[in-house]
Amino acid sequence: MNMLFTLLQSELEGAVSAEVAQVIPQEQSFSLIQMASKGGWLMIVLVLLSIAAIYIFGKKWWMISRANKIDKNFMRDIRDYIHEGKIKSAAMLCQRYDSPIARLVEKGIERIGRPLGDIQTSVENTGNVEVARLERGLPFLATIAGGAPMIGFLGTVIGMVQAFFDMANAGNNIDITLLSNGIYTAMITTVGGLIVGILAYFGYNYLTSRISDLVFRMESATIDFMDLLHEPASAEEE
Repeated sequence: MNMLFTLLQSELEGAVSAEVAQVIPQEQSFSLIQMASKGGWLMIVLVLLSIAAIYIFGKKWWMISRANKIDKNFMRDIRDYIHEGKIKSAAMLCQRYDSPIARLVEKGIERIGRPLGDIQTSVENTGNVEVARLERGLPFLATIAGGAPMIGFLGTVIGMVQAFFDMANAGNNIDITLLSNGIYTAMITTVGGLIVGILAYFGYNYLTSRISDLVFRMESATIDFMDLLHEPASAEEE
């Protein structure tokens, strides 16, 4: 009798456990890739834009970092060579550095002997060309910063249209599962667009700031070089 009671009790506990397991929802998790796939085809556009933004940022960061690598005594050495009449040595020193500062000083050295106005114009034109080369690609990065969130909002609108379309077709049998695809598209594309846009925005501002600092150094080098060309004339007048 006791054995029968124990057997019935164990079966009852097993049945209760099974019912509780069915009632309590199991925790589910999914990866970022699975989440992104719920966003629809617009996520492919956002992924391509993010790759383009990373490429532009990495390339420009590398270019600007190389452009800033120049000896702090560069202008002093140029001044010494020019005062000693070693024009070729000064030009060779400029060629050692892959830097806009070195290239615009080299352009000025090549024009030594001409009127100072012509030299300054040549140096400034070279500086403008170097700045344009550094800024190439930044407008596209700025476009990504502004366009990615708009693409995300477009996905939100498409997702909500899909959700209302499913609701209209469901009639009175509205189920939350019918709305899941539209809601996923609406929310995930918005998040993706904002992430890409924010990263591109901060990257654009960072590169712009670095280029502004480099432009300031180029202008300072131009002033120092033109003052250097005036030094021998001032010495002769004294």
